[in-house]
Amino acid sequence: MKLVVIVIFSFFFTTQSKLLAHCQIPCGIYDDALRIAQLQEDLRTIEKAMTKIKFQKNNNDAHALNQSIRWIQTKDRHADQIQETVSTYFLTQRIKAKNINQGDSYKLYVSQTTNLHQLMIAAMKCKQTVDLNHVQDGLKLLDKFIYLYFDEHGQGHLKTITKDIK
Repeated sequence: MKLVVIVIFSFFFTTQSKLLAHCQIPCGIYDDALRIAQLQEDLRTIEKAMTKIKFQKNNNDAHALNQSIRWIQTKDRHADQIQETVSTYFLTQRIKAKNINQGDSYKLYVSQTTNLHQLMIAAMKCKQTVDLNHVQDGLKLLDKFIYLYFDEHGQGHLKTITKDIK
């Protein structure tokens, strides 16, 4: 019986650490294109939520109010996911710091980090308002980041993954 309990606990704890800590350890298992696809999906979800909120009819009705609150929560959750992915995945895991003496590599680093910072701000503004321009800004910034981050092969791979997200 003790052996069974030990095996179960061992499996649980080893599985938990692999599942929960994936992006914080240098395991080498990354799929940048899937992260971009998720960011695009988050932005499209925010766009839909904003549209539903703006055109909700009869806000005096309890059901309509409930639906508006759910759309606001959805919008905010997806904006949080964008900020989380950008900060913990791209900024801390994928984009390596460069020294000013590294010329073009440093310029690319500054462009990428600045672009991602602006994307995080666009996500923040999506939480603060229902202005669809912030979603469009976020999508443009994401497209610019794709160009800055991926080579031609990576951009091609990304297009096959994201062809249905529009």
